[in-house]
Amino acid sequence: MSIGQTGVAQIADWDDAYANIAHIPGGAGFPDAWAQTAAEFRDRLRAAGGQPPGPRDIFGQKKEHRDAEFYLPEGKPRGLMVFIHGGYWMKFGPSWFSHLAAGALARGWAVLLPSYPLAPSAGLREMRDRIAAQVAAAAGEVSGPIALCGHSAGGHLAARLVCEDSPLPAPVLARVARCLPISGLFDLRPLQLTAMRSDLGLDDAVVRAESPLFHLPAAGCELHLWVGGDERPVFIRQSQLLQAAWAGIPRRATLTVEPGRHHLNVIAGLADPAHPLTEALLGGL
Repeated sequence: MSIGQTGVAQIADWDDAYANIAHIPGGAGFPDAWAQTAAEFRDRLRAAGGQPPGPRDIFGQKKEHRDAEFYLPEGKPRGLMVFIHGGYWMKFGPSWFSHLAAGALARGWAVLLPSYPLAPSAGLREMRDRIAAQVAAAAGEVSGPIALCGHSAGGHLAARLVCEDSPLPAPVLARVARCLPISGLFDLRPLQLTAMRSDLGLDDAVVRAESPLFHLPAAGCELHLWVGGDERPVFIRQSQLLQAAWAGIPRRATLTVEPGRHHLNVIAGLADPAHPLTEALLGGL
């Protein structure tokens, strides 16, 4: 009999452990590239006579929802896809990521890119409740299943919405057929060791209440965790941790580590209707 040992070295610098841009060649240029690609996508829709992006048809002129984007495909939607943006709960908005609606739209799905208030002016609970209200409103416009995904901080918020104590109305939560967090954050305790702690208000009570790891998931939906193979190791471990904690409770709990992808390009596949990431989100629904 042989006995093997595994271990993880102690992390001395938690800010560096959760830093992404500094460890990705050309990382600083990604946000501007996202914004440009997103603007070009919206321009193409307008040129083709498609519905202008914006929340007007669902939310009216409600200030708190004005930055959300909602897209309809040609014909009756097959369901509703939701993408929640990342940025460590402190940066960006839907307009940086409009182009990621393209894959789902081409497959006949309506798409919601919800907006949410950013830290430090808002806390995590306010963010997830704002998103839940927008998802509920969009669900009222579109029948069929809901496929919920998000990136990084958005992956955290997506997972939080499928916990048993979800802020989603029960009939809406029951329609969430699949949740696909991409490079998400599910145990917030390590972030208490970073400089983000103050801006994010990560005291012990918030960490306990808002870490999906400390909640049971809704049993009715599938969980598919997706993370890049070239991510910082802590992001891979975060996804492994939630899969292990939730395995056997959702209908299925799957983890995909996509080779050659890092934290900033791991979401790119959503723009392609045939990409494995889009298939993992929408296939079979």
